[in-house]
Amino acid sequence: MPNNKTLSWILLGLISLIWGSSFILIKKGLLFFTPSEVGTLRIFMASLALLPFGIQAIRRVPRRKRTYIFIVGLVGSYIPAMLFALAQTRVDSAITGVINSFTPIFVTLFGILFFQLKMTRTASFGIVIGLIGCLFILLGGAHFDMRGINYYGFLILAATVMYGINANIIKSFLPEIKALDITALSFFLIFPICASVLFFGTGFTAKISTNPNFLWAFGYIAVLGVIGTALAMFIFNKLVKIASPVFATSCTYIIPLVAIGWGLLDGETLNIYQYLGIVIVLMGVYLANRK
Repeated sequence: MPNNKTLSWILLGLISLIWGSSFILIKKGLLFFTPSEVGTLRIFMASLALLPFGIQAIRRVPRRKRTYIFIVGLVGSYIPAMLFALAQTRVDSAITGVINSFTPIFVTLFGILFFQLKMTRTASFGIVIGLIGCLFILLGGAHFDMRGINYYGFLILAATVMYGINANIIKSFLPEIKALDITALSFFLIFPICASVLFFGTGFTAKISTNPNFLWAFGYIAVLGVIGTALAMFIFNKLVKIASPVFATSCTYIIPLVAIGWGLLDGETLNIYQYLGIVIVLMGVYLANRK
């Protein structure tokens, strides 16, 4: 049985591979479904996979903790899933994976602002460096023409803000709750919202009943929901509990490499400015999270 340090590194590698592959799955799903359908179906499938565990968890989790867990489901899963899907209608999957690297920076910022985490001068410098790198990625794609900047990239930044809030809530308010219970109950609590939106707020049911091509796209999002969301969130919550929010979100150092690899295989291209921006972002994330 591996100790916590060994297990932490194993889980870090696994979640990096899973989440690094999620952006290409979103891209493939968007070939058939709308962004709201992709985001909602993703969380719906994750909720369905975790439903038996959610029913058990609701008996074990105290009522006073359920509000926090509902926020974890909404802020840590559902809203970011919608933002990522919308962003990837205009942003390549490789770039999405890189901008996602801002998650540890926002974990640090929200830890400082609301959870008594102290910031060093190096961390402050890292945050500034990371922001410069992000601007290089967004402006570099437009060859530094402000009129050509892709503002959809800021939707990804908004999602990483929510991930930062989520990680600190888990560590600060739910330390005694098991990772599986947090994951399963968070999806159980938002399941009615997802089901209502999917079946009554989108054209999902019409598509699956009339278009024979839906099976491939559905398969991509099903894998994204069950493995890339349900399993990955359990691993992430477990990692936060046995290590720390910052260590858990440091998977975003590896995620861009996986996302870029999938993107290049799928025919995406990056220019020299964007590659430089990637290096700057990762340098900033590293500095922001140095002890």
